[in-house]
Amino acid sequence: MTSYADFYRRSIDEPDAFWTEQARLIDWHKPFTRVCNHDKPPFVHWFEGGQTNLCHNAVDRHLKDRADQPALICVSTETGLEKTYSFSELHAEVQRMAATLLALGVQKGDRVLIYMPMVAEAAFAMLACARIGAIHCVVFGGFASGSLASRIDDATPKVIVSADAGSRGGKVVPYKPLLDEAIRLASHKPAAVLLTDRQLAAMDLVPGRDHLWSELRSKHMVATVPCEWLDSTAISYTIYTSGTTGKPKGVQRDTGGYAVALAASMKHIFDSKAGETYFSTSDIGWVVGHSYIIYGPLIAGMATLMYEGLPTRGLDQQPDGGIWWQLVEKYKVTAMFSAPTAVRVLKKQDPALLTKYDLSSLRALYLAGEPLDEPTARWISDGLKVPIIDNYWQTESGWPILTIANGVEKKSSKFGSPGIPMYGYKIKLLHESTGEELTRPNEKGVVVLEGPTPPGFMQTVWKDDERFVNTYWKSVPGKMVYSTFDWGIRDEDGYYFILGRTDDVINVAGHRLGTREIEESISGHTGVAEVAVVGVADNLKGQVAMAFVVPKDSSVLQESASALKLEGEIMKCVDQDLGALARPSRVRFVSVLPKTRSGKMLRRAIQAVCEGRDAGDLTTMDDPAALQQIRDLMSVG
Repeated sequence: MTSYADFYRRSIDEPDAFWTEQARLIDWHKPFTRVCNHDKPPFVHWFEGGQTNLCHNAVDRHLKDRADQPALICVSTETGLEKTYSFSELHAEVQRMAATLLALGVQKGDRVLIYMPMVAEAAFAMLACARIGAIHCVVFGGFASGSLASRIDDATPKVIVSADAGSRGGKVVPYKPLLDEAIRLASHKPAAVLLTDRQLAAMDLVPGRDHLWSELRSKHMVATVPCEWLDSTAISYTIYTSGTTGKPKGVQRDTGGYAVALAASMKHIFDSKAGETYFSTSDIGWVVGHSYIIYGPLIAGMATLMYEGLPTRGLDQQPDGGIWWQLVEKYKVTAMFSAPTAVRVLKKQDPALLTKYDLSSLRALYLAGEPLDEPTARWISDGLKVPIIDNYWQTESGWPILTIANGVEKKSSKFGSPGIPMYGYKIKLLHESTGEELTRPNEKGVVVLEGPTPPGFMQTVWKDDERFVNTYWKSVPGKMVYSTFDWGIRDEDGYYFILGRTDDVINVAGHRLGTREIEESISGHTGVAEVAVVGVADNLKGQVAMAFVVPKDSSVLQESASALKLEGEIMKCVDQDLGALARPSRVRFVSVLPKTRSGKMLRRAIQAVCEGRDAGDLTTMDDPAALQQIRDLMSVG
């Protein structure tokens, strides 16, 4: 086995040879003639001259050896549905969807906007787009009409694929009225809308525009749609990520580089093999869902488990904090990918649920999406008795930037650290104002990447090269480096620790404090289940830290004496860990924190409410009552 240090060094020093080897992990219709074209930095073109297809690599190439093996396992605790599709069954469904899209006028290069819940048809639609060379643009299901309209205008889709409704915690969310309003608001009008009717909500169909999937599917039951061979550099999809302006920012991904990056990550990072089962608890509306629900596991020949529902509700629609572990046992899950927030939710459940099921198939739990605090990592590690592997990446990168590559060399994780740089990524820490590289251990700087960025990384911002360059590559004075906009430190062993966004830094009387450091300290208190810290404007100090805590003991929410006592203890913790300067001005107790449906904390919305500002676009928020609690607390002072 190669040492990871040698493996990484080769990816940096001999990139052409290294990535040529990784490219053998996928099928090519036509071999590439140039590995990396970085002639016009920061733009990179990978595997020029080559032709391939994502759907072929995810589905067709496995038919020879594993046609009858499970490919897509769909589980919904919202509807009580469990259904498994073999590779051959998935192949047939994707061709039916592809034939339907073609019949609706979709051609190579056209955009198809997908606005779907976590159902099998969403996977069929993504793979069908890849099959025929259409560019899919997945928008999180249930997104508000205004936000959806802006994405329709940016993507200008030929067809929109949607459903009557989604469901969350037993509450039906009708999608069709949201979609109809979005199309009304948008300047661009799609030629057709394809709808899956789950019988969850009534739908009014617009004659001539709206089509039922069930009806069109029945017309294409025996359809044969060959894969469209695409240039490696052809666009596979766009996905929208948050920006500092209201204008949607579409991250644009290629085809060949992405396929190679995912195939390599399944082998080297997730240490996975064909025939095994992968379970990512994310959503296809996020990049994790693209990379590690749909494409990555299927490219690797694995079964992928697609889940609709909460981590605390069973298939009988009753409360069940062990449902995920039950699924791990039932489907013999070998690798699981989730978010720290989900683990913190499970932390409130009976710990006996972690040992109730046979989890012997599970080799590791991977976590990403936000910083993983040490107490949460330790709790789940002790409970599951498997490695907890944090990883750090972004919508823009498409696959992990920092983690542990156990498929290359087994290494220990460090609690609180996402790990070390992954192959192909030239990572540096730079001083925020001088741009000077920080090389000594534990120096705090901005995490940046030097070009060329590796395969799978974003090509550009959709229809806006200038925005791509100005947003990502020009934030450090005098240097063309990609800024992650995250603070980090690197310890003496080369492990990185992410300290929060550069724009989430609190400036207290001229002293800069990362929210992550304060949260880490507070979460170490045994009475704290969850915490979010934000910087709030203050006339005297510029900003002060304010903490919102979900206590483990809910009586704290009712008893002011208990709340006062816990607040004092938390303040003392921060004093001891970080000093009085970092002490929050207040610790306020809530029953739930505002998060997106994928589990990301809405810190900017909390900050806005604290400062009496408009909280902005909250369409991805899971529970509006969470922010209302904070509003109510702030109104009483």
